[in-house]
Amino acid sequence: MIIANPKIGHNPPPIRQLDEAAINRIAAGEVVERPASAVKELVENALDAGAQRVEVAYADGGKTLLRVRDDGHGMAPDDLPLALSRHATSKIDGTDLLNIHSFGFRGEALPSLGAVGRLTITSRAPGAEAGEIAVAGGASGAVKPAALSAGTVVELRDLFHATPARLKFLRSDRAEAQAIGDVVKRLAMAEPFVAFTLRDVSGGGEGRVIFRADAETGDLFDALHGRLARVLGAEFAENALRIEAEREGIGLTGYAALPTYSRGSAVAQYLFVNGRPVRDKLLIGALRGAYADFLSRDRHPAAALFLDCDPHRVDVNVHPAKAEVRFREPGVVRGLIVSALRHALAEAGHRASTTVAGATLGAMRPEPSGPARVYRMDRPSPGALSAAYSGQAPAPAPQAAGPVLAPGLAEPSARFEDPASSPEAEALPLGAARAQVHENYIIAQTETGLVIVDQHAAHERLVYERLKRQMAETGVAAQALLIPEIVEMSEGDCARLMEIAGELARLGLTVEPFGPGALAVRETPAILGEVDAGGMLRDILDELDDMGESLTVQARVEAILSRVACHGSVRSGRRMGADEMNALLREMEATPHSGQCNHGRPTYVELKLSDIERLFGRT
Repeated sequence: MIIANPKIGHNPPPIRQLDEAAINRIAAGEVVERPASAVKELVENALDAGAQRVEVAYADGGKTLLRVRDDGHGMAPDDLPLALSRHATSKIDGTDLLNIHSFGFRGEALPSLGAVGRLTITSRAPGAEAGEIAVAGGASGAVKPAALSAGTVVELRDLFHATPARLKFLRSDRAEAQAIGDVVKRLAMAEPFVAFTLRDVSGGGEGRVIFRADAETGDLFDALHGRLARVLGAEFAENALRIEAEREGIGLTGYAALPTYSRGSAVAQYLFVNGRPVRDKLLIGALRGAYADFLSRDRHPAAALFLDCDPHRVDVNVHPAKAEVRFREPGVVRGLIVSALRHALAEAGHRASTTVAGATLGAMRPEPSGPARVYRMDRPSPGALSAAYSGQAPAPAPQAAGPVLAPGLAEPSARFEDPASSPEAEALPLGAARAQVHENYIIAQTETGLVIVDQHAAHERLVYERLKRQMAETGVAAQALLIPEIVEMSEGDCARLMEIAGELARLGLTVEPFGPGALAVRETPAILGEVDAGGMLRDILDELDDMGESLTVQARVEAILSRVACHGSVRSGRRMGADEMNALLREMEATPHSGQCNHGRPTYVELKLSDIERLFGRT
């Protein structure tokens, strides 16, 4: 039995023009996805109006109330009805859609919000009286006089009351409130010289302050550093590296955290293009590529990066939400991010994040069983210490056959060095080696504390960096195939691979055209051994689709180098002399990225003397 297509009929429906209310509701489906989307649009409008202070309040996760108050230049009463019309804006004149210098420019936010909720706008421009206009379900009322000293107040109640089906797709009040907080914090990072306040007024009244950031002062970097410390926490600011680079008219500024300050997910990655918060896969891929050599696959870097360029070199009119952008020169942008971040990480040298020491102290600190007793002891003078040590020294044992151990106890796995062997080394960052514990951990003394070094992890990183330097100087050795491997694919894929054939050859992978729809692989990187050339080429194509650039071959070569470094490094269980241990410390100080091993784990932990004294209740 054949069933007719229901879309094919003898009387097709006529084409008709949708009314304004339906058009606005359709537009709202793209612009206003959830309460956080409305907050984003309203706060961006406030920033475009030159606001120096923005206050956001919400109730019930933004479902029943959203209110944004600013001290910007406001609007005159005659402009309020026009502001609620679709595609009415003061930010562009429509002649050049690429020359965008503001957050908003489409003129869709306010009419979309008025189409799906009960919207009230109260505003006052300099030299004019305050006015108020209300709109519900797309039907706007008349402008009325209002009381307002300056700026604009936008109040949105009962979001999606005109489209109740959309309410079913909203998450819990708590989840929606978290999304609102994330939007406000991202915009607060973009504008460090503007004060932000976020309140939850679900219970009525003034409510409670969820987030507050006062306006920062100083130059751009000082202001940004202070704002990031307020938004992302003092730990991020303490362990972040300053980023400042420029290439071909594109500037990159911001802060990126040390590899040892990584996260289990990509929640601490904030990217901005010309001050606009974006979620762009090209930028995310570049950030991931910059840290690829320092973090394992299950760890993610933390960063806040600001990309600035001529508006004509980036298209922000890709999506109504304006969260996606398209660059005219994606290769330049990606190269700038990767090179700037790797240069900053290299300049950090052996530095590791302070959170490593904090986690170590947390693991060593016993669980409190009651009110803590604090013992305050004056630190004795060096002479008093020497006398005390002499008096406490045990008498020499009469026999010289070695230490006497209790039955069943093994010989202690620790060897101690003479504390006076290298006093000048204590002034160096990683200090002077004093002991080796369990044939794997080096204890070094510094002027302000001690350092515990994982000898295998540290030497693994040193060998890996040495191998990479050799590869950069001499290139990757190629292995010629006895019989070239022919890989068939579409002509478009063949052309894309031939465009980067020179880069692939530098990494030891040589490909040549082999008729229409096929490539011949003549050489592969020797260090990889036997290679599935067809699978590798397809992986490279997938990476080109995902990030616009392929690092597959380089990543595989570096993975082999990392494996070689692991097997060629000082193994756990090997006893090292004082000279060897100090030589390892000095090489770590001189080698970039030595603060973490090839898998992103820290190679050493530094404990300050003040922290150690707190463990013993001495302060």
